[in-house]
Amino acid sequence: MRGRMICREDNVKGAIVFVGSELCFDNRGCVSDTGGGQGCCEEVGAMSSNFSGALKLANLNDFIAPSQACVVTLSKNEKPVQKGLVQLQRKPAARFDQTLKDTDEPVRVTLHDCLACSGCITSAETVMLEQQSTTEFLNRLKSGDSAVIVSLSPQSRASLASHYNLTALQAFKKLTTYFKSLGVKAVFDTSCSRDLSLIEACEEFVSLYRESHGLQKDTSSKKPRSLPVLASACPGWVCYAEKTHGSKILPFISTVKSPQQVMGAIIKRHAWKMLGIRPDNIYHVTVMPCYDKKLEASRDDFLFAVDGAQSESQLQIAEVDAVLTSGEVLDMLESQQVEFMSLEEAPLDKLLTNLDEGDHLYGVLGGSGGYVDTIFRYAARTLFGKEITGQLDYRTLRNTDFREVTLEHDGKVVLRFALAYGFRNIQTVVRKIKTGKFEYDFVEVMACPAGCLNGGGQIKPKKEQSAKELIQNLESVYLKEVDVKDPFNNPVVKGLYDEWLQHPRSARALDIMHTTYHNREMSLGSKLNDW
Repeated sequence: MRGRMICREDNVKGAIVFVGSELCFDNRGCVSDTGGGQGCCEEVGAMSSNFSGALKLANLNDFIAPSQACVVTLSKNEKPVQKGLVQLQRKPAARFDQTLKDTDEPVRVTLHDCLACSGCITSAETVMLEQQSTTEFLNRLKSGDSAVIVSLSPQSRASLASHYNLTALQAFKKLTTYFKSLGVKAVFDTSCSRDLSLIEACEEFVSLYRESHGLQKDTSSKKPRSLPVLASACPGWVCYAEKTHGSKILPFISTVKSPQQVMGAIIKRHAWKMLGIRPDNIYHVTVMPCYDKKLEASRDDFLFAVDGAQSESQLQIAEVDAVLTSGEVLDMLESQQVEFMSLEEAPLDKLLTNLDEGDHLYGVLGGSGGYVDTIFRYAARTLFGKEITGQLDYRTLRNTDFREVTLEHDGKVVLRFALAYGFRNIQTVVRKIKTGKFEYDFVEVMACPAGCLNGGGQIKPKKEQSAKELIQNLESVYLKEVDVKDPFNNPVVKGLYDEWLQHPRSARALDIMHTTYHNREMSLGSKLNDW
């Protein structure tokens, strides 16, 4: 049951109201009464509180708040209950003459439906609790039915390193030891896939900049696009844009997949040949700083057909099968009473890991993916012949989560980039784009204040540590003993282009490494008319 629930009208009286995403399923996949929101609702609510602010649309701020009641009803004649609680009516007492009519069709609510209304955002959290949990991860390992591969994000690596007072490399090696002791086949580094994402994003921006300034025509896109380009790596931001702003904002969002999904595409569409495992036999798990990434992995856009599959059910598989957060990995370590500091430091899997010959990790600047830093330097060099060395000169504007950097050429500003973190700043960006008063060429948009290092799935501060102190420590650990290198010089990524993708923005790269977005509001309205 991937992102899909089937409920019959005779099972639930009136409306399903799932506010703050607290919707429960029984073991048949149907909505069940939980006695006033107890039981599994408490677990779902715990996960709900960790999603980014952009996924909670009731209050326009950076704090998680209960959302509006869902507009979807299972009865044509009853209205949803407008309260901020889960309200599931008890099933009527069964009668002997109660039978299901032939005309009673089951009401099908897909993940896309749940992302489409103006009420709650992730009723599919319950699905993610079941399918993207540490329990399911361990069960997969025990079953031995699939080869489990783990891809670790640099933000999660930093979170665990900070918690245990280690360097990023030490934490990575100990995590490799731990995962492989459970039966994991390989542990990779999404810094590698992030470099590929950044290269595609660099070429995308330069192409659109030239087109917007009449320097060339972009023939790679079917629909005309213009500046600004808004980064697409944050699923909370993308989901919010799809639900709330649709066609007014979606054309500006970069089509490049996030590093998580790029890694999934690499492993299941290419690297499986080197691993000697068919893609449909791979169970790919990522470790991320954000609960929103679970939602991203569940998108239908990231399913693909497997050549030579044995049955129809295997024709479509996901690039990423499950997402665990940094905090969930820590919980798993603690529940198993693992002495993390005592673990050996295993050799890293170099196939898809940014590790040089001297056993040093390398990556880019920027705790939220380095999109502004990397694309700004590339655009300055490619478009204006200016090589920028050292730190970029950011200017803080409205608040510390909104900063800009500019490039001047022949006495005028020719590039204007910005970092916009947190829901308040996202609102400002959206409003100015809609009114035609937006002056930036590229914006690195992230739903979480302070960016990905402060994601809702990261390990929480220790008792004696403030949230601000933790962020400062994470920023320090993130690049400690990690070399900064240009993604275009990454030998692993060069090999992927030479052997598989041909070159940046090739037809194959556009097909595999880019995606599309959907106006969710419009897709739901037509379905509601039929209910």
